[in-house]
Amino acid sequence: MKRVILFASLIALACIVTIAGAATTGGAPGSAVPASLPAASPQDAAALVYVSGYDLTPSVFYPYETGTLTVHVTNAGTSAVPVSQPDLIDPKVDVLNKGAFTTTTSIGPGATVDYNFIIQADGFDGTYFPLFTVSTNAWGTSAIHSQIKLKVDSTDVRASISMKPDTFSLEKTDSVNVSVVNPRLGDISDVLIVASSPGSNISPSEEFVQSIPAGSSVKVPFDITPHGESDVTFNVSFRNGDNVHTTSVVLPLNICADKSAAVPVINNVALTPTAGYYTMTADVGNAGITNAQGMIISVGAPAKPVEPYPAYTIGSLASDDFTRFTLTFAATDLSAVPVQVQWKDTEGNTRSSTTTLDLTTLADPPSGGARGAYGVPANRGGPIPFATLAAGGIIVIVCIALFAQRKWIASKLKKQ
Repeated sequence: MKRVILFASLIALACIVTIAGAATTGGAPGSAVPASLPAASPQDAAALVYVSGYDLTPSVFYPYETGTLTVHVTNAGTSAVPVSQPDLIDPKVDVLNKGAFTTTTSIGPGATVDYNFIIQADGFDGTYFPLFTVSTNAWGTSAIHSQIKLKVDSTDVRASISMKPDTFSLEKTDSVNVSVVNPRLGDISDVLIVASSPGSNISPSEEFVQSIPAGSSVKVPFDITPHGESDVTFNVSFRNGDNVHTTSVVLPLNICADKSAAVPVINNVALTPTAGYYTMTADVGNAGITNAQGMIISVGAPAKPVEPYPAYTIGSLASDDFTRFTLTFAATDLSAVPVQVQWKDTEGNTRSSTTTLDLTTLADPPSGGARGAYGVPANRGGPIPFATLAAGGIIVIVCIALFAQRKWIASKLKKQ
């Protein structure tokens, strides 16, 4: 009975194997049955694994700078290949993340695996060739090797002032150019220029440049309006890879009078006392080389502007031109009457100048006020005005003429 059962089991097993073989190799009637491909040996599969490229960030290192090396390992075969123990070998290049590669990696057919090394360049300026290596786990095969080209350059990025005026003037806006030069062998990125000064307005306050290629430069304009004597500092920061570096340039502001500004000059002054105030008329000329826009003239303390002409609007006064103006004011001391001239330059900046006049010899106190209330009476210890001399001369001439006429009439009567 046991033999019958064993024989029946063998027959059933043979049927199952036959059916399974038919299911594996069978197909539709008349179709070709493909032949199975022979599997590649581990040694042949490992021979098709190679280093397909690498990326360095930054592209050029500063000495002792940290960066990232990414090595691409590709499997060109049709079988998965296990690899392990990737390393980078060079006495001048330190791998800071060696503990990240302790496990075996399987690279599938047609796949690429990236190995990311955090490295530090310890060498001086020059080009180094660290050796990348990774082992295949197939018996009898050699490790995969590839040299990496790494450059170290200590040349620094420089900032300078490439355009500026010879001098700066208070409240006058001038433009300067800040040049950032990249003489390095690699590009830099995220360049930020920040301007600062305790006594000036600067526009813009900062500028951003996305990148500066190796061996090139950029020029960034800034407008500076000084309010006092101070320096302007331009701080420049940039990235070399993920590493931030800084440099700066200082611009001393040589503050001088504006050589191109309008120069108001007041002369030909006449002063007339009126009831309770003085009326002053004078010429104002522009001795500068640029026009004065929106010119307004007024008196300053201790004089007090009064109607009808507390201020006089000239408008535009061209270079080498002049015009007449009138002011009315009250004053207790004519020996120091400030005349203020205010105007705008061609850039719209407000300018001003003050001329202090001594008017004590030009007028008596205004009528209707107590003597000494508006100033010192004219001609007390000073020169005699021309008008007084002229009037006296006319009186003398008339007297001589009358005397001569009287003498002539007397001679006529005597002859008769």
